[in-house]
Amino acid sequence: MDIARYSKLISPKDTGHNENREVRLLERCPPGHEGKRLVGEPAIILDASGAIIAWYLPDTLTDTTQKEIRQATDLLTPSLEKSVRADGNWRTNQRLFNWGLEDVGATPGCINLSLAWFQQGHKVSASLKGPSCENILKAIARPAAIVSAALRVMHPEQYWAGLRTLSNLGNIAVSKDLPQMPEALQYWASVFNTLSIISNRKTPHHRDHMSIAECFDILTTVGDYSNAWMTMPNLQLEFKYNSSCMIVFSGRIVRHEVYDVEGDRIAWAWYMRDAVHIYAGVPSCGWASVDGPYSV
Repeated sequence: MDIARYSKLISPKDTGHNENREVRLLERCPPGHEGKRLVGEPAIILDASGAIIAWYLPDTLTDTTQKEIRQATDLLTPSLEKSVRADGNWRTNQRLFNWGLEDVGATPGCINLSLAWFQQGHKVSASLKGPSCENILKAIARPAAIVSAALRVMHPEQYWAGLRTLSNLGNIAVSKDLPQMPEALQYWASVFNTLSIISNRKTPHHRDHMSIAECFDILTTVGDYSNAWMTMPNLQLEFKYNSSCMIVFSGRIVRHEVYDVEGDRIAWAWYMRDAVHIYAGVPSCGWASVDGPYSV
């Protein structure tokens, strides 16, 4: 597979839900090996040109970091409770959440924390409004710094693009007297501009159209659960998705799913919204590569 060529076939309509369309895409761009492969050891997935498609890092998060993620998620319980809907978008549809199970501790829900959630990038997300903003951002600061440090190694060009975006947002917030954003920027500790917190939810096959094609999303998972796998059918790979795992890939290009699990699971997904980079005047970066100009 050539990931750059494959990305040109993916349109915003390719949400990952149309099985017939996905079969045709797989026929046009096969992954380069026969059959499905299971991955349980640390791995870097490359395309035919040497571009990095994904990083798989099991057992990455320390017990301390996992505890911090659980505690920060607990702070967001009111927002998580309000997020679940009886119908509408699949991401918050109640049928995909684990309800009323004895071993489910974290409140089910799915919310976004973002410095610039709306299309023009001029307002923080609802979960960062109000007096609890500072406490929430301080609670997520150390895990945020860890994923930023990981990105510095995995995709340096994206890392610097993220920093430039935050810097430009700060200048815009001052010049346009935007409410709430300066305070959020003061405590925001990640080069990513958005964090999705997903608690006790099954995740069906999909792509994330808000991400940037050439950029990595970083997913971490914690909790007391078993038998978790993340599948990437267009790569014909399945990754063991145990607690403390970190998986890194372009959610806009790579179709992915997380099966229903037994137990209590929290996932944090860090990503960069294309609309925010456009608003901040930061151009897209290139693909990460093992022999690129920024490789370390």
